[in-house]
Parts: sequence; C-alpha cells; structure tokens
Amino acid sequence: MKTVVLATNNAHKVAEIATALDFPGWEFRTLRELGIESDPAEDADTFEGNARIKARAAHEASGGLAALADDSGLVVDALDGAPGVHSARYAGELCDDAANNAKLLAALGNVPDAERTARFASTLVFVDEDGSEIVAEGTVEGRIGHEGRGSEGFGYDPLFLPDVFGGARTLAEVDRDEKNAVSHRGNALRQLRAKLQEADGANA
Repeated sequence: MKTVVLATNNAHKVAEIATALDFPGWEFRTLRELGIESDPAEDADTFEGNARIKARAAHEASGGLAALADDSGLVVDALDGAPGVHSARYAGELCDDAANNAKLLAALGNVPDAERTARFASTLVFVDEDGSEIVAEGTVEGRIGHEGRGSEGFGYDPLFLPDVFGGARTLAEVDRDEKNAVSHRGNALRQLRAKLQEADGANA
C-alpha cells in the first residue's frame, strides 16, 4: 500500500484527487486524518511555488510519505491577473466564497463581456518518498459573468463561464463529473496521472 498525504483538508479537492488518481494500492490521507500539523506560509508569487511549499512541508511533516499539493486560482485579464495566488483570500484572510465573489463582481463593475476573459489555473506538485518531484499544470479558459448562477461547486464556480460550454453555463451549473472533465484541476490531474505512469511511479 502506498500512502499519499494530501496537503489539503478541502473535501472537494480530496474527492477530485482520489477519483483521478485511482491507482491500485494507493490510498490518500489528509494531514488531519494523519494527525499532522502543517501550515506553512504560502508566500510564493506563483501557483507552482505555493504548491511546492505545501507538498514539501507535508512530505517532511509526515516523515517522508509521498505528498501531493495543489495551488490554484482565478486569473482575470481585466484585473491584471488578480486575484491570482490570492484567490482564496481575495476579500480578506477570514473571508468566504460569497465575499470573494462579491469583491470580484465589484472590481469588474461594468466591464463588458468581451473584456471579462479569465482562466482558472492549477499547479500540482507531487513529492515521492525519495524526495523526487513531478509538476503538472492545467487551465480552463472562460469569462466572468455578471451574477452568480448554480449551486454546485465552490469558490468562483458560480461566476465562471467556461468557453468549452459556449459561455452558456457556469461551473456551478454542472455536476461534479462534467466539471472534472473540463476543470483546471481535472486537466492538471490528468497530466499528473500520465506523468506518474510514464515515470513508473504508479502500479497502473
């Protein structure tokens, strides 16, 4: 059995990762499940940098278990790339999704549809037991709507209209399987799965 510690306690991310990396003999455990305290400062200015900080910290705190971390966020062109690496805390350290979404809509104001282009970006860093590292990235292009729609998903999903849906539905208006098929994290996980198989790091 290969135990991979996930540097997150976000139930949505845990489920998505476990589904995408369903290799025989692999089990995924969160830091909380393992009773591990690890809260490193995510002070890098890139998604990859923050994912690496979290993955390395989880690897070391777990005594050398394989570790996987993701850092992701929303990049809005009209806001010069904001909220970017600050996506989770866009409206403040203790903010929730509703506050972040409200701030984003206010920041965009009456920016026309053609200029509301954006993308979700995700970077995954996998650190194996021997300390070797694999990095995978994924994006999904789209635009920001003028109001939230849908009850599925989390974060900025109710505002994000992916190009792949023709701009007709937000990520919060599709079920989990359909979202995972097109999402930034889903794309990054598929790339990571392929890289793990290529490196013979998984029995799959």
